[in-house]
Amino acid sequence: MKILVLNCGSSSIKYQLINMESKDLMAEGIAEKIGEDIALFTYKSPTFTKKKREMVIENHEQGLQLILEALVEKSYGVLGDLREIDAVGHRLVHAGEYYSDAVVVTDHVVNVMQDCISLAPLHNPANLMGIEAVRVAMPDCPQCGVFDTAFHQTMPAEAFLYPLPLEFYHQHKIRRYGFHGTSHKYVSIKAAEYLRKDLCDMKIISCHLGNGASITAIRDGKSIDTSMGLTPLEGLMMGTRCGDIDPAIPIHMQQTLGLSVDEVNNILNKKSGMLGLSHISNDMREIEEEILIRKNPRAIQAHDVYCYRIKKYIGSYYAALNGVDVLIFTGGVGERMPILREQVCSEMEALGIELNLEENARFTDDIQLLSTPASKVTVLKIPTNEELMIALETQNLINKV
Repeated sequence: MKILVLNCGSSSIKYQLINMESKDLMAEGIAEKIGEDIALFTYKSPTFTKKKREMVIENHEQGLQLILEALVEKSYGVLGDLREIDAVGHRLVHAGEYYSDAVVVTDHVVNVMQDCISLAPLHNPANLMGIEAVRVAMPDCPQCGVFDTAFHQTMPAEAFLYPLPLEFYHQHKIRRYGFHGTSHKYVSIKAAEYLRKDLCDMKIISCHLGNGASITAIRDGKSIDTSMGLTPLEGLMMGTRCGDIDPAIPIHMQQTLGLSVDEVNNILNKKSGMLGLSHISNDMREIEEEILIRKNPRAIQAHDVYCYRIKKYIGSYYAALNGVDVLIFTGGVGERMPILREQVCSEMEALGIELNLEENARFTDDIQLLSTPASKVTVLKIPTNEELMIALETQNLINKV
């Protein structure tokens, strides 16, 4: 079985074609800056060096057509015919409380996504454009969707309810939804496989740390709490997002500083976090360089805040789980920034967390055991693979039909 995985943003389509028998990546790339004056199209396969072209891509339908043409191109394509694609799996963002698992895309799914546009105004419309583009180009190909929010639908009410007047939840569905669910689910499954333990008997804290970041408490394979909320702004400090702050601060910024709602929203989402505190970058690779090479005090201070907030969430989820068996670091930052992992895990012996500093400093693309033999909590670095998780979920759904 061959599955095409699509991640449609407002102006981009990321794609991977995966052979499900071998789990090998057959081709991947991105169509980006869709709808702009000059767009970029990138294609790569194991036997073809990455190729980037500048062109005009007017819409998602045209972007998908470029992807499909590249896959069957005689000189470098990996397919003889598009009919070799057995299914398309979409990374979808928001379905409210409707779905707690992967779904075959139907008219009902589309209607639900349209109803949830107010909860994800940037993502759901783009996801819907991707679904429609596939319907036009490959009308007979089954489509499946995996929602970012689905994994977190197992959270109990005490975790997802905000202490607002209850009618805000009942009438407007204002509650914690959480995101990065596909990644948290994938790494928790991989942790159980690696340790040869039953996922249903494990307590896990999963730290997905990238430009966007979230932490999830997982008990018996199910999410019981997560740091992101109604939107991805809540929770950890991130690359450009502020994370948890006093809710009166945005009001103060409007009343005292004379800023508009849009200006405040832009500051909280795009000018805060690591970028805002460091005045250097939202790219943690640059922050790491400033810390290690230049001893930049702003970079050090911003990194201290970042790590401290992660530590606080780990402590709170340790309490919520009544202990923890495994602590996972994943995402671009979690996988590739040893100084962050070291600082987060320092002075955590009271929770049974002891890091093997030598192993933590060693770089590998594989799963790594980072804790010492004496550590009561197993610390793992697990490379996430949301695309493979989406493909696996899609495969399971197609096999049931």
